[in-house]
Amino acid sequence: MRKMIGMAVSAAAIALAGSAYAADIKVGLSSEPTAMDPHYHNVGPNNMLSNAVFDKLVAQDAAQNKVPGLAESWKQLAPNVWEFKLRKGVKWHDGSPFTAEDVKFTMSRAGNVPKSPSSFKLFTGILTEVEVVDDHTVRMKTKDAFPLMPEYMSVLIVVSKKHGENATTDDYNSGKAMVGTGPYKFVEWVKGDRIVYTKNPDYWGPKPEWDKVTVKPVSDNAARVAALLAGDVDIVDFPAPSDLPMLKKNPKISLAQTQSTRLIYLHYDTNRDKSPFIFDNAGKPLEKNPLKDLRVRQAMSLAINRKAIAERVMDGLAVPSGQLMPPNVLGAIPDRKPDPYDPAKAKKLLADAGYPDGFKITIHGPNNRYINDEKVTQAIAQALTRVGIKTDVVTMPSGPFFSKGTALEFSLLLVGWNSGTGEPSDPLRALVSTYDKATGTGATNRGRYSNPALDQMVADSLKAPNREEWVRLSQGATAIAMNDLGIIPLYFQVNVWAMRKGLDYVARADEYTQIQDIRSKK
Repeated sequence: MRKMIGMAVSAAAIALAGSAYAADIKVGLSSEPTAMDPHYHNVGPNNMLSNAVFDKLVAQDAAQNKVPGLAESWKQLAPNVWEFKLRKGVKWHDGSPFTAEDVKFTMSRAGNVPKSPSSFKLFTGILTEVEVVDDHTVRMKTKDAFPLMPEYMSVLIVVSKKHGENATTDDYNSGKAMVGTGPYKFVEWVKGDRIVYTKNPDYWGPKPEWDKVTVKPVSDNAARVAALLAGDVDIVDFPAPSDLPMLKKNPKISLAQTQSTRLIYLHYDTNRDKSPFIFDNAGKPLEKNPLKDLRVRQAMSLAINRKAIAERVMDGLAVPSGQLMPPNVLGAIPDRKPDPYDPAKAKKLLADAGYPDGFKITIHGPNNRYINDEKVTQAIAQALTRVGIKTDVVTMPSGPFFSKGTALEFSLLLVGWNSGTGEPSDPLRALVSTYDKATGTGATNRGRYSNPALDQMVADSLKAPNREEWVRLSQGATAIAMNDLGIIPLYFQVNVWAMRKGLDYVARADEYTQIQDIRSKK
């Protein structure tokens, strides 16, 4: 019997959940959230489903451009002061008014949720004061100049002070604190089976179309597509690349796709002198960690044929990468190319580093989080083995994988990161900046890579007096991270959705399936 995690937030919601629906929809998703608490875990499945119940000050369109959300407008009053004018007439689901006090409370809570696997302090840690000017005006202050406040506010879900002040993550999971301003109301979460929402007819923005939405987590690609074809769900994310030719030919199915900002990359232990899954060729633990040597990291990058992985393993649903963000994104390096495939040079670099016969390592990866993640992990292991780094593979479901990765239990791991802000400071600060629990930097730096020059340039970029200087410094920090190979970038995913004919969905660069944006075709 499945454990009931959530219950209806109100008697009205319970009654509505039990009635017949004129317009219901079922959504099949590849991943399930780790919590309903919108501040517990900065990870895609959590963030996208939070967007149905809650809102942000600044919203993002499908291309991650910034548009008004709970804030109608914003402006920079001083290099270190931003003012947000809040939308009037917005109500929480219980009918109480949304005010600046809710925003202030949100900024104090978001980065301080206990046991967070990936904290939002990365975005709130820059704030020195949140000033409530009046019910509909709030000012965000930072110690130094800060050019990216709208981008950072486009990541943070705004929660109710009334319902969240004494709430725990369990209170959100149960539905007790799941009172938002968003287009849908939370009904229940039956872990491993379904998440149910009902429409909020009083939503301040575009009216939601569906009376009831049921989200079904189906991690297996074949099962998810089978559910779509059988009519058990109406839309699915990330169908297996091998299924696309069949789906394209099916007259009852429509597809939507776009390149994402989701980077798939390798993270590795560059911090410890002795790493848990690195051995000599006889199987004895190495006393000296070879991953601390740049030449070894360069050899690993050159050993990987990104083009072949994109074309063969990913069936074309990947774009090889040489940096943290797509080159067309503001703040990225426009002309930076991926490292070439050069196994001969890789072997020479290993020999130069003192490993002419290589060494042994284990790569860990998820088997239900990214498109073809297990197959890609196997392909990486084969590539490294061919140049002398004999690589074993261990994959596991994303839950234990991320818990163990965050606990630094691995030496080499395949991971993905999608920039929530849609610009480079997000991955620069999260993935390759030195880990600092107090500020939130390096929160997802699972290899504990550290470079003071990078840290300084990232810090300087976030204090830039204008956007032009921020772009220059952002590109400089990216160059440091990539030249030093703090991580090894592999490729950007191409996101695909498959749906029954008659539905319409605009493919999103952030790979979110936003249930409020699923519409009937006009």
